[in-house]
Amino acid sequence: MTAMTVDATPAETVVSLLAREIEDGSVVATGVASPLVILAIAVARATHAPGLTYLACVGSLDPALPELYPSSEDLRYLDGRSAEVSIADLFDHARRGRVDTVFFGAAEVDPAGRTNMTASGSLEKPRTKFPGVAGAATLRQWVKNPVLLVPRQSRRNLVPQVQVATTRDPSRPVRLISDLGTFELGGPRGARLLSRHPWATVDGIAERTGFEFAVPDALPVTSLPDARTVSAIRALDPRNLRDALVGG
Repeated sequence: MTAMTVDATPAETVVSLLAREIEDGSVVATGVASPLVILAIAVARATHAPGLTYLACVGSLDPALPELYPSSEDLRYLDGRSAEVSIADLFDHARRGRVDTVFFGAAEVDPAGRTNMTASGSLEKPRTKFPGVAGAATLRQWVKNPVLLVPRQSRRNLVPQVQVATTRDPSRPVRLISDLGTFELGGPRGARLLSRHPWATVDGIAERTGFEFAVPDALPVTSLPDARTVSAIRALDPRNLRDALVGG
């Protein structure tokens, strides 16, 4: 039986896609500045993945997540925790293969899947400094399912070549979810568009992408979230913070 779908906004569709990356029983972690991902984790827990384990960047294991707060560093994400987790603990678990999924944002992403979280210009002469690496360079290579997130796709953030390579993983392709579609980057087949969201066209996606990408003859259209998922998103984000975080 196919679950009933309802009208969903671009932000709700992107959140549902992120949530689908999390399997029941998996271990997922977040870094700083990741409210959209926290919402996706809360939605996954409330729907298809009640047995997930969450390592929050504020240092909590399995916090309660009753609703989305404006900052992912909000100390209310300590509430309801089953234990405290340090940054060293997170990296130790990841190095031992115990972390399944981490979502990585970036100021720039290129078709090889390299990301720039460091600076524009160069390391020697940066013009603008970005939030920084915060351990992402190694973490991305250790987790089983790294996922890149660009919630407002443009030619400024999907670029032919990143100015500074903060993270890279030439050993495997990586999935990128944006407000227009889902890509696979890196790997032997290069950049590929895997699906387009219902409100996006291939030409429109190309206009907002700074590199060439392959498109399959029968390009799938992203499925809208089902009614249960949309209901969970709206209950967990009653202030609708999500719409300010996603383009479309």
